[in-house]
Amino acid sequence: MSKLTLTTEGDRHIVVTRRFAAPPEAVYRAHTEPKLLQTWLLGPEGWTMPVCISEPRPGGKIRYEWTDGKGGGFHLTGEYLELEPFSRIVHVARMHLPDPTPDNHVETRFAADGSGTLMAMRMTLPDAETRAAMLASGMERGMEASYARLDSMG
Repeated sequence: MSKLTLTTEGDRHIVVTRRFAAPPEAVYRAHTEPKLLQTWLLGPEGWTMPVCISEPRPGGKIRYEWTDGKGGGFHLTGEYLELEPFSRIVHVARMHLPDPTPDNHVETRFAADGSGTLMAMRMTLPDAETRAAMLASGMERGMEASYARLDSMG
């Protein structure tokens, strides 16, 4: 059973929640430090992230490049807007598949929850069509695999 919960709000929002066994500082760092991101934010098995740029400061750049090792791949670009160390990240992201998707405004919160962390990520998309396309893309399966990998890092 997945620990990830994905719900929708209105016609432009996706909300993802998940509990991790690690403290908020560790989960926050795993979302901002390139060496950590490259170990878990990989989606389904067999994918790698050979390029990871993460500059966790307002205006800092984000670029993740994934490959399946068989000639397939895609990338994401974005910028950090706001950061509150160990509790909140606000950023903009766009996937390139190969054409860029509309901006996805993402707010991620990390809250202490017993001995672990409750993460709540709220995505705001420009319209209902963009949200429907994102939900149909298989993103939930990729997120589940990535977050399971992160949780196993301890």
